[in-house]
Amino acid sequence: MDDYDGYLGEIRMFAGTYAPEGWAFCDGSSLDRDSYQALFALIGVTYGFNSKTTFKLPDLRGRVPVHTGAGHGLTPRSCGNSFGQEQVELLEENITSHTHRILLSADTTATSASPNGNYLANSVNFNMYLKPAAGSNTMLNSETLPVGKRAADPHQNMMPCQCINYIIALEGYYPAQEGE
Repeated sequence: MDDYDGYLGEIRMFAGTYAPEGWAFCDGSSLDRDSYQALFALIGVTYGFNSKTTFKLPDLRGRVPVHTGAGHGLTPRSCGNSFGQEQVELLEENITSHTHRILLSADTTATSASPNGNYLANSVNFNMYLKPAAGSNTMLNSETLPVGKRAADPHQNMMPCQCINYIIALEGYYPAQEGE
């Protein structure tokens, strides 16, 4: 690669639909250790392997790259770890406890079939709502009332995204460690 100033193992975003010469897609492909000794020396089996003669490239398909380490108050992350979910199921324990105020009339006679501007009546015959009268509010229950349980369907848990290819350099300058 003439006039190439990149590093072996460097990962770049690439808008093309093919990996240029000397590069490969970051798609978890397996490479032969003997054919790519220098790259293997850099990344080893950090991203997996299929046998004693192969190693895998990083697989960034459908993934957002995250730096290794831990920021203040964040979970420590190691090179090669994958985490996160595209969809999550919202469970009852994920919802904070809360209440809804329901007003009922102390009157027992329902006067309207419409809920608009009306309270629930204490007893229901044909009409179930009552026009509110001053001072006639009754607390239904001061405790939290359950609203029922059903299995939750998973929902999307994704920020807006645009797909682009990530490529890794199979050739280039071998990055020297500090002090070398």
